Amino acid sequence: MEILGNLYLSIGLLIGLCAFGTAIGFGLLGGKFLESSARQPELAGQLQTRMFIVAGLIDAIAMIGVAIALYMLFVEVPKFI
Repeated sequence: MEILGNLYLSIGLLIGLCAFGTAIGFGLLGGKFLESSARQPELAGQLQTRMFIVAGLIDAIAMIGVAIALYMLFVEVPKFI
């Protein structure tokens, strides 16, 4: 039972840290984008394209973490029940 509780705790931490890291990444990315487009407005289109590419990569890392957490929840937990 203790192992099961630790597994649930690790799943919650994994999902929470993925969300926290993504929020920090998007905040920094958006702030730097606004700062750079305010300095050079003529490059705003190119910067926006690059910003969306990096935003997709940031989100992909979080989705991998959530997929690992769901795997742990639905595959590993039934082994202990």
